[in-house]
Amino acid sequence: MRYSPISRFRGTLLGAFLGESLATGGKMKSQSYLDLGRMAVLGTESLIALGRLDLDDWIGRQQQESLHLAATDDISIKIILATLPVTLFFHENPIKLRQNLLHVLKIWEDDPVVRDGTLAVGYAISLALTEKLNPLTLIPQIISFLGETPTSIPKKLLRVQNLLEQGAGLSRAQAEFARQEELSNTIAMAFYCFLSTLEDFRLAVLRATHNGSFKVEDATPLSSQATSAITGALSGAYNGTGGIPVNWQVLLLQRNSSVGGLTSFSQMLKLTDTFVAVWSGVYNFALHPSELTEEGSEALLAVYAAPRVIRSR
Repeated sequence: MRYSPISRFRGTLLGAFLGESLATGGKMKSQSYLDLGRMAVLGTESLIALGRLDLDDWIGRQQQESLHLAATDDISIKIILATLPVTLFFHENPIKLRQNLLHVLKIWEDDPVVRDGTLAVGYAISLALTEKLNPLTLIPQIISFLGETPTSIPKKLLRVQNLLEQGAGLSRAQAEFARQEELSNTIAMAFYCFLSTLEDFRLAVLRATHNGSFKVEDATPLSSQATSAITGALSGAYNGTGGIPVNWQVLLLQRNSSVGGLTSFSQMLKLTDTFVAVWSGVYNFALHPSELTEEGSEALLAVYAAPRVIRSR
C-alpha cells in the first residue's frame, strides 16, 4: 500500500479544512460554516460510538447542539464536506457507500445537484483510499456511479476530462467554470484542479484558491472557499498527510481557534485516529474492562483474528 489508511483519512479531513482556511486567508468563518464543521464532527462521533450509521442518532446529536442548516445556495456546497465521515467510513464498499451517502443526505432538503456532487466527491475519495484511482478513467467511473440524472454534473465532468486531454491551462478552465456561482461549476473546477496536479497537493489547493499568481476577477469568496475545500479533500485522500506541506500543517496545529467545536486541530486529529480504529475493527479494551482478564486471573487476554474476520460492520 502506497499510504496507510490513517494517512489518507487524516489527509482527507486536513485537506478540506486547509483548503477552506487558505481560501479565507485565515479570517473568521461564517457561523453557518462553523455549524457545518461541528455537524461533521458530531457525525464522526456518532460513527465512533455506534460503529454504524444511525440517522436518528445524527439528528439527535445535532438537535442537542441546536444545529440546523437549510440547503441554501452557500450551505448546499458545503454539505458535501459534512458527509466526509460517511464517505471515509464506507469507502471500501461502493454499494454501501452510495446507500449511506444517500441516507445521510436526508438530513437536509433533497437537492439533486447536492446529491450528485456528494456522490461524485465521495466515490473519487473512495477510489483514492483503496488505491484504485486512475486519472484516465476516473470521470467515466464517476458518471457510471451517478447513473441516470437530470443534473448537469456529468456533462460538466466530461468537459473537465476534455480540458485535461487537451492540456488546457488554468485560465481556460476558469473561463469555462468560474464565471457562474453554481454548485456544478464549483465541483467541476475542484476536479480540474485536483486532476491537473494529481501528485502535488500544494499546487492543487493554490490553484483552487487562486492564490499566488492565480487570480480570477469573477470568482467569489464563496466559490473559492468551496472549490479549495473540495480540492483539498480530494488531493488529501490521494496524497495522504505526507503530501501536505509541513508548514501548512504546523500553522493549523498552532492555531487556537476551534475546528467544528473542538478546542484545537490536534484534537481533531486524535478524533480521526479513533475513527480509523473503529472503522478497522480494533477492539476497544477500555469499553469492556470485565472481559480483559481470565477468570480468577489478572492476566490480559490476547485476541487474534484473520484479516476481515473481526470488523465493526
